[in-house]
Amino acid sequence: MKIFRLLTPLLLAIVVVFCFAPTAWAFCGFYVAKADTKLYNKASQVVLARDGDRTVLTMANDFQGDVKDFAIVIPVPTVLQKEQVHVAEPKIIERLDAFSAPRLVEYFDSDPCAQRYEDNLPSAAPRPAASLESGNARGRDASLGVTVEARFNVGEYDIVILSAKESGGLETWLNRNGYKIPRGAKQLLKPYIRSSMKFFVAKVNLEKFEKSGYQFLRPLQISYQSPKFILPIRLGMINATTEQDLIVYILSPEGQVEITNYRTVKIPSDANIPLFVKDEFGEFYKSMFQTGYIKEDKKVGFLEYAWDMSSCDPCSAEPLSSEELKQAGVFWLDGNSPSDVPVSPSFRRPSPRSNVFISRLHVRYTRNKFPEDLIFQQTGNRESFQGRYVLQHTFQGELNCQAGREYKRSLPKRFEQEAQTLAKLTNWNIQDIRNKMKLSVGNLSFSWWENLMSWLGLY
Repeated sequence: MKIFRLLTPLLLAIVVVFCFAPTAWAFCGFYVAKADTKLYNKASQVVLARDGDRTVLTMANDFQGDVKDFAIVIPVPTVLQKEQVHVAEPKIIERLDAFSAPRLVEYFDSDPCAQRYEDNLPSAAPRPAASLESGNARGRDASLGVTVEARFNVGEYDIVILSAKESGGLETWLNRNGYKIPRGAKQLLKPYIRSSMKFFVAKVNLEKFEKSGYQFLRPLQISYQSPKFILPIRLGMINATTEQDLIVYILSPEGQVEITNYRTVKIPSDANIPLFVKDEFGEFYKSMFQTGYIKEDKKVGFLEYAWDMSSCDPCSAEPLSSEELKQAGVFWLDGNSPSDVPVSPSFRRPSPRSNVFISRLHVRYTRNKFPEDLIFQQTGNRESFQGRYVLQHTFQGELNCQAGREYKRSLPKRFEQEAQTLAKLTNWNIQDIRNKMKLSVGNLSFSWWENLMSWLGLY
C-alpha cells in the first residue's frame, strides 16, 4: 500500500556510572535504563537549532515502506535554495535522544551500623523517486496558481519549492505529480497559503538512493530565516488515525525553550519507585506519560530534559562534541553568520557565543486538541531538569545495632510510599504493585513484607 507522509509526521544495561563529591551530592548511582523514542511506535523526532531569526530544522524519518512511496510536504517561510538544504546523519538524532532521554537510576543504602558523618540516607538525585514534470507542465502549473520557485537534488532526495495561490490548485498539482494526497489536505493547506508560506516538497530519487548504499532514508535538514519560531504540525495529522508522539530537541544559546500557544509542563520526576520497575521501565514510563497526558486534558507539551550541553552532572551519555553539534544544526559556535542563508539587511546576526542549551519537549497530539502549529519562545531560564526515577536498594548485611534496628523499622513505611507513588504516577492497581514488590524483595535478612502488612493493619 502506498503511503504518503506529510511531515512523516513532522511535523533504555547500565549506561554510565557517576559518583558525586559530598560537597555537591552525597551519593553514587547507576543509570540502568532510558525512555528513548524506541518506546513509541509512532514517534517523530525533530531538531531545532535557533538563534536570532535563523532556524536550522532537522527531521528524522520514521517512514516504513518502499522508499519510492516516500514524500513530504513542509510549509516553510521563504523560498529555499539548494545550499540551504542538506542531508544529516541519523546518528546525530540518536545521540540527542540518548543524551536527553528520561532515566531510571538506582542507588544502594549504606550500612546504617557503620560510622557515618551524615544522618541522611541517599536520596533523590540532582535535577538535573521519479523526476518531477517539467517543460510543458509549467503552463499547467501556472493555471493552477502554483509556481515552481526552485528545483534541485540533495543526496537521495529530489526537491521542489512551491508557492501557491489557493489550496485546490496546490492539491491538484501534487496529485498530478505523483503525490497521493489524503482527504482533508486541501483544508489544512489553506492557512499556510493565506500566510504566503512556501512549500518544501521532497521525494526519493531511487537511482541516487540505490547508489548511496544507505539502507534507510537519512534525515533532511533545512535552514531558513524568519522572526517566527514555529513548527508546523497540522499537516502531519492528515494521515493520523491515532495519537501522534513528537519529540522536539531544541538547541539554543540562551536557555529553556517553551511552547507559547500551549502550556509547557515538566514531566513528573525525582520519584522513588519500587525495585521491580527496573524490569518494566518502558511500560512504566509509557503509563506515567499517558496518565499525565490525560490529567492535563491532552493539550500540553511536556518538558523531559533541560540542560546546558557544556556540562552535565550527571551525564546520562557523553555530551555532543562541537562537531556533532554543528551537524545537528548549531551554527553559532564560532560566532560567525552562516553562509548558507541569504541575509537581509534587517537580519539580526547572532552574537558570538559557544554555549548550547538543550530542551527536550514531548508532545502527544491529536487534531482536536492541537488545532494550531507549535509556537516556541527562547527564555533565559538555564535551570537544569531531567525526567528521572529512583530505585533505592536496601542494605543487605547484618543490622546488629540500634541504628540498624531503627532502619528496619523505617522500611515498611518507605516501601508503602514507593507503592503509593507508583500507583499515583501510572494509575496501576495498588494491590498489584504490592504483590509485585513482594516477589521482587530478594533475600533480605528480615521479613519486611510482614512488617509492611502489620504496619498497614493488613497482617
